[in-house]
Amino acid sequence: MDDTTFAVLGTGGIGRRTLDVARHKDGLTPVAACDRNGVAIDHQGLDVDELLDATEGNIASGPDEASGDTPATPTSDYASDGGAAAAEGATAGGGVKQAGEGAGIVASEQGEPTDAPIDDVIAESDAIDAVLLALPNLEHDFIPRIAERFADASYEGVLVDVLKRSRVIGMLDDREEALVESGITFVCGAGATPGFLTGAAALAAQSFVEVEEVKIWWGVGLKSGYEDNRGTVREDIAHLDGYDVETAREMSEGEIEALVDEHDGVLEFRDMEHADDVLLERAGICDAEDVTVGGVLDVRSDEKPTTTTVRVTGRTFDGERGTNAFELDDATSMEANVNGPALGYLKAAVLRNRAGDYGVYGPAEIMPSF
Repeated sequence: MDDTTFAVLGTGGIGRRTLDVARHKDGLTPVAACDRNGVAIDHQGLDVDELLDATEGNIASGPDEASGDTPATPTSDYASDGGAAAAEGATAGGGVKQAGEGAGIVASEQGEPTDAPIDDVIAESDAIDAVLLALPNLEHDFIPRIAERFADASYEGVLVDVLKRSRVIGMLDDREEALVESGITFVCGAGATPGFLTGAAALAAQSFVEVEEVKIWWGVGLKSGYEDNRGTVREDIAHLDGYDVETAREMSEGEIEALVDEHDGVLEFRDMEHADDVLLERAGICDAEDVTVGGVLDVRSDEKPTTTTVRVTGRTFDGERGTNAFELDDATSMEANVNGPALGYLKAAVLRNRAGDYGVYGPAEIMPSF
């Protein structure tokens, strides 16, 4: 395929790793990146090495009460740095992680400060084939509203996200007509789970004429460190018993650290509201209620606390009942299993978009390109 230019919205853990992994993929040229403080755009290709070096340990902070800003909302750009955590002792809308003056992309020689980073990327989107939304989904309709903004600007291209929650898929479907009219191909839930493992379940189901259940069980050790994954951890906390998106979003850093200490750094999740269920249902694999997702997150260890597996149980055409299992090697990191597939789905979506195939797709409906 021809070279694909792409942008990354959000340069927290997922966004930074996307830029890093893209250097090892053929045919991908990152031309834009933004966080809540700034934007870097170069249609000839960003200097990824310089950008990553400049932003290492220097992620853009969020708004604070003193400045009159408000916590992240679906219509704001405040959630665009890859994390919406609050600094210990600050308000819920306070800083995430900051070092020196001009945190985040503005610390790079390629970066420019801006009050509207996403709008600045949209303004340049005629020259951008695809956009990866590496944004924390700490408002249910935040990502759907971002998609709507691209459609309102008549963007013709690809949007890919790594969202997690089932209910967001319906919000994207509600906007599908506008996306099609604009010429947008949107691949939702294109990370590890949902994403990579959703696609694996769809393949494993092909042995059967009826799928009885799909069980996804994941294990993650934060090899890249908790400091670089605060937004991801906060999103996962929303799935713990007694928590939801709103309560997790409002927790201070001190409260999150206390919760992590209480569990000795290991958080276990069962019956998560993960979009694998509705994504497999929309692909015709099984009913959403037949899908369960859970896993274990160790925020203090490089080692995976459990092996990531997908188990699909069903009945074959000749009446046999069996289970097909797919297993990820423990040596593959979260970074490899999230960002590799995300870029693979991005490349595949560009091919579809160039063929005039627009709308909303899930990872069980498209085979990612290597």
